[in-house]
Amino acid sequence: MDIFVCMQTAFWISVGFVCYAYLGYPLLLMLIGVVRNRPVERGSYRPTVSFIITAYNEEKRIREKLLNTLQQDYPRESLDVVVASDCSTDETDDLVRSFSSSGIRLVRSETKGGKEAAQKLAVDSTSGEILVFSDTATMLEPTAIATIVRNFSDPTVGCVSSVDRFIDTDGTVSGEGAYVRYEMLLRHLETRVNTLVGLSGSFFAARRSVCQAWAPDLQSDFNTLLNSVRSGLRGVADPESVGFYKNLSDQKKEYERKVRTIVRGISVFMRSLSLLNPFRYHLFAWQLFSHKLCRWLVPFAMIAALVANAVLASSSLFFQGTLVAQVAFYAVALTYIATQRLPSFGMLRIPSFFVMVNLSILDAWIRYFRGERIVSWSPSKR
Repeated sequence: MDIFVCMQTAFWISVGFVCYAYLGYPLLLMLIGVVRNRPVERGSYRPTVSFIITAYNEEKRIREKLLNTLQQDYPRESLDVVVASDCSTDETDDLVRSFSSSGIRLVRSETKGGKEAAQKLAVDSTSGEILVFSDTATMLEPTAIATIVRNFSDPTVGCVSSVDRFIDTDGTVSGEGAYVRYEMLLRHLETRVNTLVGLSGSFFAARRSVCQAWAPDLQSDFNTLLNSVRSGLRGVADPESVGFYKNLSDQKKEYERKVRTIVRGISVFMRSLSLLNPFRYHLFAWQLFSHKLCRWLVPFAMIAALVANAVLASSSLFFQGTLVAQVAFYAVALTYIATQRLPSFGMLRIPSFFVMVNLSILDAWIRYFRGERIVSWSPSKR
């Protein structure tokens, strides 16, 4: 076969793959949603709740978090608040103990085993019908617990995801960027059609039954969603359940956070390949493939499209134009990432964010294949 024919095939398959991952999947969800709608039956459900806060060396933030938690408008006799300390070496544990008179308990791991290992200790020490998980850095409105647990009035719901909101350095809530709006739309469509494919790790809730097989070495938010599906239940997004947290003070650390999150997500995915079986898991198998695996393979498709385009550039003006467009796109993105000095107009920020996300995915794959699994953790400083 002629080299140019091979390169054209590779180019169009790669471009089509990227378009499917980011546009085709949500469009298909919209089409399915026309004929398939699974509304969430939210009611005035008031189960017993175990509220689990995970902490590692959080002496600067834990007091604010506990005061915020004590403001929750939920029956105190039905709420058990537990802080899971992952062998903290600062004053975190002593600060938590100072709140014991307010009914807040400390569960401490004697060895640093990672976030999920600490969460498992807390899960095993509680008895609430619903488990609500929250990071120390995440602030909640007084109605947050009552709002998120009402979703469990619906017997088909196994877990619930919140919505993330950023707080700027001046204390104001940031406006939603294009990426956040895109992700929220995707969660809305997935909830309407069938189930979510992932949860917000900073604030989510689950039935105790789906947390019984808690894996201390796997990303808890993603794995909890998968355990719900294995149990015949679904995950849903609640747009009224909101977690507020500050933007990272160092954007380089934001990149590292993304890489860690993806490495951990790939680890969960690789141990859950049976969920890709469409004969058993039906629509969810397609969702998992499209939302997770396809998204994580986009960097390789981008590289293939660029290489194929470079080879094809000498064959026609069309491919010369597409090559110039690709190079210009990456030049704008990398310049913004490197200097952060370009005007912050959406059309300039979108290329930089898109490239940064896919660089972090590529980095994560490299680390995963080198054997990194990232069980231990250090919360991002905000």
